[in-house]
Parts: sequence; C-alpha cells; structure tokens
Amino acid sequence: MKIITWNVNGIRACVGKSFLEYFKDVNADIFCIQETKMQVGQLVLELPEYEQFWHSAVKKGYSGTAVFTKKEPRTVQYSDEGEGRIITLEYDNFFLVNAYVPNAQRELTRLDYRLKWEEKLREHLLTLTKPVIYCGDLNVAHCEIDLKNPKSNIGNAGFTYEERSAFTNLLSAGFIDAYRELYPTKQEYTWWSYMREARAKNIGWRIDYFVLSAELRTKIIDCEIHTAIEGSDHCPVQLSVESL
Repeated sequence: MKIITWNVNGIRACVGKSFLEYFKDVNADIFCIQETKMQVGQLVLELPEYEQFWHSAVKKGYSGTAVFTKKEPRTVQYSDEGEGRIITLEYDNFFLVNAYVPNAQRELTRLDYRLKWEEKLREHLLTLTKPVIYCGDLNVAHCEIDLKNPKSNIGNAGFTYEERSAFTNLLSAGFIDAYRELYPTKQEYTWWSYMREARAKNIGWRIDYFVLSAELRTKIIDCEIHTAIEGSDHCPVQLSVESL
C-alpha cells in the first residue's frame, strides 16, 4: 500500500504546475494534501478511481486539507476548529489522520495556540481504537539533523523547545517517525524557503512526516522523500507499507 503526503501550498496553483502529472505517476492508494487554500467548488479535480474528501477553512485562501483515496473508508471525521486542519478516515484495520499543524508564526505569536491544538490532536490519536497512520505538514523539525542550520534557528517557529518536546511526547506515547526509523542518520528535507535560492542550495527543513503506531513498525517497507518534485515550497513524502 502506497500513501503520499504533500503540502501543496495552494492546490489551484499546484495543479497549474506539476500536481496532476505527479499524482498519476505515483499512483498512490491514498493521497493526502495540506494547505489547499480553497473552498469547496473552487476547483474540480477529475481523479478516476478516487473518492475525494475536502476540509476547507472558513477563511478563504487559507489552510485546508484533503484526502483522495482508492480505499473506501468506513467513516470520515473532520476537525471543528474552523481552519480545516484534520481529516480522520477509518478503514477496516487502521485509521488514517491527515493534518496541517498550525505554524507558531514569527515572534511565536501563535505558539500557545499551536501547543494547545497539538495536545488535543495527541488526545485524538490516542482515542483511536485501531493502529494509526498520521501524516501531514507537522510544522516542526524534531531534531538538529532535520534542518540545515539548527544553531541559528533555535527558538524560531518550528524549532522551539516547546514544539520539539511536543513531538517527543507524541512519540513517547507509542508512535514512531517512519522516515527516521529507517534512516536514522540521513539528512533530507521536505520544505525550503522561497527566499535566497534556499531550494537550489538545499537549505531546508524536514517538517512533513508519517507518524505511525509503533505496532506498525514491521509493516513499513519504505518512507521516501521526493525532493525532485516541485510545484510547492514543500515536496511529497511517500510511505510504502504492507497491505493493512
């Protein structure tokens, strides 16, 4: 089974670039996107074989998530914070949670909100009664290896002690970072600033993840970062697991 997560930074703009070509080529069973930046009806995607589940923010052009799935879910739940940040799909043998975690923002003006939001998400994951595949833009570089310039970014949004500790607490609650499980010393990134040719110079951060219930560790085949795929300031991440 193949699952993709990708922060598209505006699905309408991304479709005008490489989204549909990549979508067809990768042929995922489940394809999750974040930061759709659209309301339902502003874009019609013809995706044969896939059911589509969209969750938009109340504010236009902001946030939002979507899941495209070949596997028909038993139930679908949407978060109610008004920003379209979480979609939870229940399948026969697992839950899939697609999330766009709030950014703490410059000057950390939204850090308190983000930490409270993340605590509620953690509680949500722990209430799910089947193994969990949690993916998305989690807006945190967990360890120094997860960003190019850790020393100069200590205390900045996405690399504060509080955000990193929250991620550690989640892993301690019975979850694993699939990519880091397979590649403990590999340094790849999933996001690059648009400024100062950061992507060309590979000055990036790994902030897009697959986090799995620890019991799924033996089901992991691979977790790959598709750094060559453009169309957004993020690149896609692919999880391959044995059929669940």
